[in-house]
Amino acid sequence: MLTGPGGAVDVLIVSLGSTGGLRRADEELAGSLRRAGASVAVVAAPPPRRVRTLALTDLTWALASSRAARSELARRKPRAVIYSSTTAALLWPLPGAIRFDAPSAGNRPGRHGVWQRPLERRRLRQASLLLPWSDGGLREAPATVGAGGRALVLPVAVEPSAAEARARGEGDASGPGAGTRDIAAVTYGANPSKKGLDRVLAAWRAVRRPGEELVVMGADADGLRRAGLASLASTLASPPCPPNAVNAEDAASAGVRAVGMLPYEEYRALLRRARVFVCAPRREDYGIAQLEALADGCLLVTTPAPGPYAALPIARALDPRLVSEDLQTALRAALEDPAPDYSARAAEALAPFRREAVDRLVAEQLLPRLLA
Repeated sequence: MLTGPGGAVDVLIVSLGSTGGLRRADEELAGSLRRAGASVAVVAAPPPRRVRTLALTDLTWALASSRAARSELARRKPRAVIYSSTTAALLWPLPGAIRFDAPSAGNRPGRHGVWQRPLERRRLRQASLLLPWSDGGLREAPATVGAGGRALVLPVAVEPSAAEARARGEGDASGPGAGTRDIAAVTYGANPSKKGLDRVLAAWRAVRRPGEELVVMGADADGLRRAGLASLASTLASPPCPPNAVNAEDAASAGVRAVGMLPYEEYRALLRRARVFVCAPRREDYGIAQLEALADGCLLVTTPAPGPYAALPIARALDPRLVSEDLQTALRAALEDPAPDYSARAAEALAPFRREAVDRLVAEQLLPRLLA
């Protein structure tokens, strides 16, 4: 998949695109570079077949990224190349900059990263620029890569979605603090084990009140079954609950509904309807979903998690009661006793992640260094 006109370009982005968050990050980066005056092409690796282990999964994605990059480089002469993720850079055909949420040094322990970690160290040393999404992501990179002046922390831009929804003429485009939030809680369940979906469900079923609904987004039926959540997978066949409607099935089904992978606009629309975003990740490499939830006015209930979890310090500062291993107590506090100024303070805390701030960083610091 390729976006951008043919011929020479200033920047070629080699997009791994293995998750919705990675794809959105690449789209935002391309937009920022274009607004800074650069011509940009994005080439995306086609999804490879599913394999059993993380080590093999990374190999198939690295091969797909390498083939996509080679094909594009054969017909283009970009002035700079950005590989989106260390996996996309592992088998690169040409050195360039590497943008990443977390290195495999942090998220591929033991046998899961047996071949990736040593090759990643070499690529990080060879890269012209290192573009971690967060300070935490850079700290997880091995000290031997010698980042020095080659590193520039470049967050993923996150915008409130209400204004764009209104521009599309959607009727439910309520912003933070406006309109009716008719869904008690939502969670994001892609990769259910890593996201701790089992812990979220256990807490929810222990504390929910009649009429309250938890909507599980991002998890397909196959992934839910592999995680031992076959009963939740069966709810994917149910129609989604329309705005302001009462779901009579909830009292009998513990108020949990899975809606699978949604188009991005529908996903953000559900965030605008939710009072709480709840999660219990076993590790978090960044947390785009949590930042988007905060941007759309949700209270964030989360367990602490290892990894460069960008939303975690924000959530602690907004309301420390809602960041706890005791997810049950935190959930009820969010639903029954929300801090009245939470959304306003969240909007202030997200200022460095807004598109305007990232655009300024790209125009003033990234692009001059890329094209130097």
